[in-house]
Amino acid sequence: MNLPALRGHNDALVLELLRGAGPAGLGRTELAGRTGLTPQAVSKITARLGADGLVAEAGRAASTGGKPRTLLRLVPDVRHAVGVHLDRDALRAVRVDLAGRVVAESGGPLDFAAGPEAAVEAVVRAVARVGAHAGPPLVGVGVAAPGPLDHRAGVMGRVTGFPSWKGFPLKGVLEGRLGLPVLLDKDTNAGAAAAAGAWLRATWPEAGADAGADAAAGAGGGRGAANVGPGVGVGAGAGAVGDVLVGGAPRTCVYLHVGTGLGAGLWLGGGVYRGARSAAGEFGHQVLLLDGPPCRCGARGCVEVLCLEAVARGDLPAAARIVGEAAANLVALLDVDRVLLGGRVVAAAPDVFVAGVGAVLAARALDPARPVVALAGAGVAEGAAEMALAPLFGRG
Repeated sequence: MNLPALRGHNDALVLELLRGAGPAGLGRTELAGRTGLTPQAVSKITARLGADGLVAEAGRAASTGGKPRTLLRLVPDVRHAVGVHLDRDALRAVRVDLAGRVVAESGGPLDFAAGPEAAVEAVVRAVARVGAHAGPPLVGVGVAAPGPLDHRAGVMGRVTGFPSWKGFPLKGVLEGRLGLPVLLDKDTNAGAAAAAGAWLRATWPEAGADAGADAAAGAGGGRGAANVGPGVGVGAGAGAVGDVLVGGAPRTCVYLHVGTGLGAGLWLGGGVYRGARSAAGEFGHQVLLLDGPPCRCGARGCVEVLCLEAVARGDLPAAARIVGEAAANLVALLDVDRVLLGGRVVAAAPDVFVAGVGAVLAARALDPARPVVALAGAGVAEGAAEMALAPLFGRG
């Protein structure tokens, strides 16, 4: 038996439960019941985590006749992570605590076509900006970039329109420059992780830290874009964005990102689905119109080119309907519970896209229990940071 590995797994189980419980915390008996560990094992784990500063007492539970139980909580401020969203024309970086709350933020323009070396310098500067203040150590950096890419090897693929990126070992280069673990994934996968995990942040009060006034206007998919407000659900069982995400991450959902390109992040069976070659989610390059306008991927009539042409001519309702038709194909194929929308184009007209996509799904639904359509609860950079935190909580 690999005892260090087992110990790490059990520690992660406890930390994940305490994270989900929020500031109210959980008792050791509850932790034992939910993990399947013995009370003695839980006591040893929580003592160890407490010595590391990760767990603290949250008070006493109401007495039920005996001695009031001591409640334990996660200490969010003891470690942080950074998430970076590399878009085709902008960069956004956030620093988050262990509860996923943004405590610092920075952004600015980026010329992705300038090549990998220039982008590496931009990431290094952004990480330095959000991590400049004296604070808890960083557990790692998550980087979300346009696909395709090899998530496992940390190597970029043939990004449409940017051939100089193919084969660039972005993860390894950044780890060498930053001296920190780096996780590289597609921007849409990070968006899926952020959207599915937004319920967790809702259990914690706002961090209250200055999130940095230098965030780039229009960088897309940021906190302001995601938190447009409640009451934007469409479909059976829909309601506020909080109703979609608060109380438990969805088992199955798709995150559709509409920005400088179109893509999908797939959250299936309680985790991000990447596919055997990290190539899942190329939503924008399904063909909707045979012999349609040429797409930069080399095909014709792709969702991406049709949608972005509609955006360019100012016809956002048409763009929303196009996204809806492609989303209906995806829903019919995967039978997901929720369709979550994000990206700068959606943020510019959230009601138009939620209503437009929802109307198409309703018209094409084969089952009256059609999926909920709503805005995503967080941006891509937050999702990248969530992925950097994942190993600490037993996820990867």
